[in-house]
Amino acid sequence: MTTDELAHLERLMNYIAHHFIKKSNWEDVSKAEWLYISAEFNKLMQKGKQLPEEAAFLGDNYFYEHLIIKRLKAAKTGKALSGISSPNFGKMNTIAGILGYDSYMDFLRNAATVFSFHELKINIPLGVVNTALLDHLTGCWYCYNSNLPLTGPGAKEERVRRSAMEIYQSGGEYLVERSGKDNHMYYGKITAYGDYIFIIMNSTTFIRQRHFIGRVKDATRKLKQKDFSVDQMNFVSTCVSFSEDPVALNEIFDRVPAADFEKLSVDLPLSSPELPAHILEQLKNKGLHQISDY
Repeated sequence: MTTDELAHLERLMNYIAHHFIKKSNWEDVSKAEWLYISAEFNKLMQKGKQLPEEAAFLGDNYFYEHLIIKRLKAAKTGKALSGISSPNFGKMNTIAGILGYDSYMDFLRNAATVFSFHELKINIPLGVVNTALLDHLTGCWYCYNSNLPLTGPGAKEERVRRSAMEIYQSGGEYLVERSGKDNHMYYGKITAYGDYIFIIMNSTTFIRQRHFIGRVKDATRKLKQKDFSVDQMNFVSTCVSFSEDPVALNEIFDRVPAADFEKLSVDLPLSSPELPAHILEQLKNKGLHQISDY
């Protein structure tokens, strides 16, 4: 195993640790957590390849025993790299594919090592942060906005982007991660004052900061009710386009159970049965979802 191969493997394992359990370093992940990660990879593999339920791409201890113990920890404790075998490149390609990349090399070229959350600042000194609302909003969401119709020959139906988004707490902050097309990710911070929610978000592949503002009407009062749940949020999102023109859109965030959550962005036609009926009604109403004035 070479020094570069070790660095590449460490980068992959750090990425996986953060992607699945929000830990930034493979050394902080326990054996039990690596077992969970292996199981999640096998579930994703079964979904993608229609494998039978009992089929497993990775053994339960593949990550922990083969990659952590035999390679990363061995190198960490001083074992000579010449005595450590290189990981199976075919399996590295498949792992990268499950994560949404074309290959292991595509992952190494394009995956962001660390999100620069510290560069994002939300400072709106209007009062006390509504942590009760933020705690309630943590979880998994799908985000919808309408894309332009396809042009040229072939299908011309309007399409909708469905991005996967997760809100979670880290220390004293509330963070956001959202998938994007072509393997790029958005990352951001979220805060709330009263019933108003603010998100500031950036991308791993280009600097085009986005801002979101939304309101959950009467949330402070309703959260005191036992059965109340915020299952949908509507935001005005703004950014500057590649032509440097300001853009404003209405985006719909729809909560989903964690068990049904996939961390990838997909394009759906408006005719897709996967698109919830209530989302479809809003997207079809141009006056409701498209904002022309900045």
